[in-house]
Amino acid sequence: MDRLNDLLNQCAALHQHLCPRQVLGVRMGLLGGQLLGLDLPGTDKRLLTLVELDGCGADGVAVATGCRVGRRTLRVLDYGKTAATFVDTQTGRAVRVRPHPAARERAADYAPEATSRWESYLLGYQRMPDDELLIADEVELAWSLDKILSKHGYRVTCEQCGEEIINEREVYQGEQLLCQTCAGDAYFRRVGSPQAGHAPEPRLGLAL
Repeated sequence: MDRLNDLLNQCAALHQHLCPRQVLGVRMGLLGGQLLGLDLPGTDKRLLTLVELDGCGADGVAVATGCRVGRRTLRVLDYGKTAATFVDTQTGRAVRVRPHPAARERAADYAPEATSRWESYLLGYQRMPDDELLIADEVELAWSLDKILSKHGYRVTCEQCGEEIINEREVYQGEQLLCQTCAGDAYFRRVGSPQAGHAPEPRLGLAL
């Protein structure tokens, strides 16, 4: 419990408050590490975590695991689900952890002093045993782990917009090498004329 409290205090400091979804994120991260036999939070890059929702829960997972977006050990896939998959990059084993469907109802049994449903979730999620709070499944990634991790220093240049692409995220249309934006998978539209300057010549392969 002391370990959990320490992680929750870290999460609260990061978020400037503590909420039930942060508690879930921390508990999910701890269970994922336990099932994979990893000591968390980690300081290396052995664990890769894929979280399926942005916001408070993702911060809880990050604090518990030591995984970070900036270290390329945490990826956010916004499926709108409070769930996360934990991958041991050395063995390839992966487990997906999510809240038990009955966790909300069961939380009140572990927090009789709570004065609201929100408080019963906040307290109950901290006290419930793993098998009542969470469900874990062994899974296999649908994507290549090598492709997710990519190669250090790899970079190419989009042949249409001239912007650099790293981590092997380029795509091909015919023989043309493109970024995903120019290939049609864009989340924005350019407005007006581009800024002055010339795109560099395409570069392929590993950086020197």
